Amino acid sequence: MTTFGIDIPASTAVDPVAAARAAEDLGYDFVSTSDHPSGTDPSNETWTMLAWMAAHTTRIGVMPRVLGVPYRNPAMVAKMAETLDRLANGRLILGLGGGASDEEFRAFGIPVPSPRDKVDGLAEAIELVRGLWTEPALSYTGRLHRTVAAPLEPKPARRIPIWVGTFGPRALAVTGRLADGWMPSLGYAPLEELPRMRDRIAAAAEGAGRDPGDVTYALNVEVRGDEQSEQAAERLRGLTGMGFTVLNLKPSGPGREEQVERLALEVLPLVRH
Repeated sequence: MTTFGIDIPASTAVDPVAAARAAEDLGYDFVSTSDHPSGTDPSNETWTMLAWMAAHTTRIGVMPRVLGVPYRNPAMVAKMAETLDRLANGRLILGLGGGASDEEFRAFGIPVPSPRDKVDGLAEAIELVRGLWTEPALSYTGRLHRTVAAPLEPKPARRIPIWVGTFGPRALAVTGRLADGWMPSLGYAPLEELPRMRDRIAAAAEGAGRDPGDVTYALNVEVRGDEQSEQAAERLRGLTGMGFTVLNLKPSGPGREEQVERLALEVLPLVRH
């Protein structure tokens, strides 16, 4: 069964509550928003926006797509995620990534991680967050992150899914070893490379003693406003046929509200059936 998310821009020109409520009414499974705190275009901070949307909806899931690990202490992210998931009655998908924009790190005075540190930091963050969610008092010593006999209460009432946006070989191996889901963006992950990337994740999962089938395969997909409904549905069906059980749709071009409605009413029924 394929589930569908819809991207809500962090732009202050978009009312996040109205957009989330509309998505919920149209039957989308979750809403997502990206994490780019620095920039010249007026925007909302991702976590605050997610909490605001969750507080004004009842069913639809919320997801950061994805939180840049270097922006926030992972132990604090563990606390933030437990609180939001509990107050939202179990509707959070925790998306994490290594952090794509070195310019944003520099702008905010955050040390720019090396490519290796981005991958290692992501892996350590997943381990640390999971440990805080499950251990009575976690002492964790990584190369980049650490805790000292840290209690975190309450513990999550469920296993909050952690999905990652990864692309390179080392990051894909981290995905297979530690993550609950993989959510790259089509384009950054070329269509013809997706099977190879999935194979790398599956091999890493098996190497870690995990069932590769326990990893959710999701994909961020841009949908153009000038694309005919039948064409869009055929393209999306092709992606589900490749094994992606979650598609997160990002409308492009003018008329975003109309596109969100058209996708829900015209395109997704064709994909489902």
